[in-house]
Amino acid sequence: MSGSLTDIAGIRVGHAEDPRALSGVTAIVFDAPTVAGVDIRGGGPGTRETDLLDPERTVPGVDALVLSGGSVFGLDAASGVTAWLAETGRGFTVGPARVPIVPAAILFDLLNGGDKAWGRYPPYRDLGFAAAAKAGTGPVAMGSVGAGLGARTANLKGGLGSASATVEGTDLRVAALVAVNALGRVTVGDGPHFWAAPFEIGAEFGGLGSPATPPPGAFAWPMKPMPGANTTIAVVATDARLTKAEARRLAVMAQDGLARAIVPAHTPLDGDLVFAAATGAVPLADPVGDLARLGDAAARVLARAVALGVYHATALPVAGAQAAWQDRFGGEGAAASD
Repeated sequence: MSGSLTDIAGIRVGHAEDPRALSGVTAIVFDAPTVAGVDIRGGGPGTRETDLLDPERTVPGVDALVLSGGSVFGLDAASGVTAWLAETGRGFTVGPARVPIVPAAILFDLLNGGDKAWGRYPPYRDLGFAAAAKAGTGPVAMGSVGAGLGARTANLKGGLGSASATVEGTDLRVAALVAVNALGRVTVGDGPHFWAAPFEIGAEFGGLGSPATPPPGAFAWPMKPMPGANTTIAVVATDARLTKAEARRLAVMAQDGLARAIVPAHTPLDGDLVFAAATGAVPLADPVGDLARLGDAAARVLARAVALGVYHATALPVAGAQAAWQDRFGGEGAAASD
């Protein structure tokens, strides 16, 4: 296992960026139509085609998912991914026509210092097409890439993170991918310790563990340049065989990972959202018990992915954000100090 979303067979991930605009797109492309669900907890989401994921809707699966910067302009990224899928003959069959199903979510990075004077049409449709065309099965690049390029948190550069795990007591795997652009902090106050430290595997994001006691100001309300310029968007995926209702339940449980890794989360100022996707390779031996184990593992994997996204981010000239974690605390996490 590479430790990323592509550890789930049948899933490919691609990134595309516009360095001048300090924004980008991440495309999650499925080899076959895939059951998916969504759970939205933030107060200001921006989405496309999420209504199709309701269990009562007709379409049984999706062809891709898209995470994008650019706020409402970034929803154009799904059009680019749709165009790429159409060229490859993918989509829901309606008579002789094929209709690619591509739900999407966006984050707000319009005030991060990048040049957003793109004229009549923003670059996101082309970025979406490029991201889909680049989608591969290898380890997922993390940090300041794709939808995480221009992301911020309250005190550090945001980024794109991914992680995976086996699910204890089952034959299942679960993985997560997240673009972290949160109102809150992913570290305990302004120190180097991640809120997600209890779930770290080895020293994947520094190995510092948790502080002995929370430092003063650990729970102080974070300050960002403008309320509403936030949102953390994620995908959790599994090789389990789930219904659309079970996929939604997986997304609901996975949201706990954001609450464990970001303080605060799910505020009126965020558009926090989690997609869940299930490729269906492995049936649930115990429909209730295995789904519960899967959701618990998904929350822990998502918490790790949040920390990894910030840990691997690089110090870009992003307005209103301090340096990236490793630039601020040292290249080797174990050597960092309070």
